[in-house]
Amino acid sequence: MARVKKTGTAPRSEGGSDKPDPREIAVLRSLEALSSDVRLRIFRLLVSYEPGGLVAGEISTMLEISPTNLSFHLKAMAHAELVEGTPLGRFVRYRARIRTMEEVISYLTENCCQAQGDRSCSPGSPPSCE
Repeated sequence: MARVKKTGTAPRSEGGSDKPDPREIAVLRSLEALSSDVRLRIFRLLVSYEPGGLVAGEISTMLEISPTNLSFHLKAMAHAELVEGTPLGRFVRYRARIRTMEEVISYLTENCCQAQGDRSCSPGSPPSCE
């Protein structure tokens, strides 16, 4: 099977600047992390247990994921700032970082309706598609 070579170029800022757009990089990191079905399930579970979160063992049991596999996924999610862990003695309590997901949604919808010249809509009130 042929391998596809990645270009390795970072997303650029709007306006043609050569500097990478940090917001776009963060959004891509979050979306990439959630593209795994296991990570998506972990995130949704943690959201349902906000604000207290869950310890790793509880997540492992509830989702029937081995502790080693769970650790791998939690590390990737923490790198994407989708979860945060708080040490509690021998355990770590994980919580979803809701703010990160709000920032992703904000970035994806910030240009809502602008192609049609309507600057009055907002992500909280999407236009009717009828």
